[in-house]
Amino acid sequence: MDIVERFLNYTRINTTAVPDAGRLPSSDGQTVLANLLAQELRDLGLSVEMRAHSIVVGTLQSNIKDASRKVPTIAWVAHMDTSSEYNTDTHAQVVAYNGGDIVLNKERDIVMRLEEFPELQNYQGDRIIVTDGTSLLGADNKSAIAEIMHAMQVLRDNPQIEHGTVKVVFVPDEEIGLLGAKALDVPSLEADFAYTLDCCAVGEIVYENWNAGEFHITFRGQTAHPMSAKGKLRNAILYAQQFIAMLPAGERPEYTENREGYYWVKGIQGSVAEAKIVVDIRDFIKAGYEARHQFLQKLAASFNQLYGEQTVSVDYRPMYRNAAESLQGNRYPVELALEAMKAIGVEPNAIPMRGGYDGAVLSEKGLPCPNLFCGAHNFHSIYEFLPVRSLQKASEMVVEILQRAASRSEEHR
Repeated sequence: MDIVERFLNYTRINTTAVPDAGRLPSSDGQTVLANLLAQELRDLGLSVEMRAHSIVVGTLQSNIKDASRKVPTIAWVAHMDTSSEYNTDTHAQVVAYNGGDIVLNKERDIVMRLEEFPELQNYQGDRIIVTDGTSLLGADNKSAIAEIMHAMQVLRDNPQIEHGTVKVVFVPDEEIGLLGAKALDVPSLEADFAYTLDCCAVGEIVYENWNAGEFHITFRGQTAHPMSAKGKLRNAILYAQQFIAMLPAGERPEYTENREGYYWVKGIQGSVAEAKIVVDIRDFIKAGYEARHQFLQKLAASFNQLYGEQTVSVDYRPMYRNAAESLQGNRYPVELALEAMKAIGVEPNAIPMRGGYDGAVLSEKGLPCPNLFCGAHNFHSIYEFLPVRSLQKASEMVVEILQRAASRSEEHR
């Protein structure tokens, strides 16, 4: 099957993640896609496990005939869900791009303008997969699924390409808390290391990301009728407002970049009696992350000292850690990926990821996992697009990594 056709087939299945659904996977479409992928893997010659929560694990056995050669088992991981910014069905289209703006939807006058997206000029002469302007494309992360599946097809059709044992893993609900990766039984994979393909333009590679946590902070007040409120009414809304105002003003997402950490107030609701806020903290440096954690705890304690015990309660939820902690002890997966990119004519571009990915969870669980490019742009947007050559290059990279790992079989130990 052509890789473009494969990708388009996956986009036709609506796998939008549903926040707070209370189940895993959060949407039925992810199970539909999981069943399709399981059958396609079987058709490609892999043995397949359909695990709980619609997690798919495929195994392609090593074709190395010399049993004395120690070749690493590599896992390739992608997520099946798409972000919840848009829950509409995807109507992808392939356009031949010769420069200028791209009209996504003539009837609705939705245009991807070169002025706003200057990176388009890098893809003149290529075909580009886009939406009709009413949904996400879902290249995050269905491009990775297509790239991994196509690589398995290449290995099946070219048995002369040597490779070790390959694990193919598809998980649900990355977009709403890396839930599939957290549910995955990592030791059972028996893999030496893994890769995700969940960053953007050709050449991008991530081997450091945020330390991340989430605080659910509750403020309790006391209601009273306004005519007799003096000395009695305690307004939880104002407590929450005061708490937010005491956070460092310059350390918000909209004011930071690169490796600068932040506090992000991303949710608020309540009344005079009770108000709740959700605050995320992010930092690349472990010490910086702990300092932010302690700052919020101390700020809550100071409110309780000022306004009375139980005024503020804090529910801290760790989310993921910096994958660099794992990869610093095992640089081989990163070095292998860098070599493979150069071998296929791609210039590597190492970036610190201001976000999380499934590999951060896997790395924390003991499976080192860098994050490689899938080739797409503008994740979580109706202007998401995927150049066809980038799609092909990412799949070529998967094959090259496997082939190189086999040829350097002793060096990963």
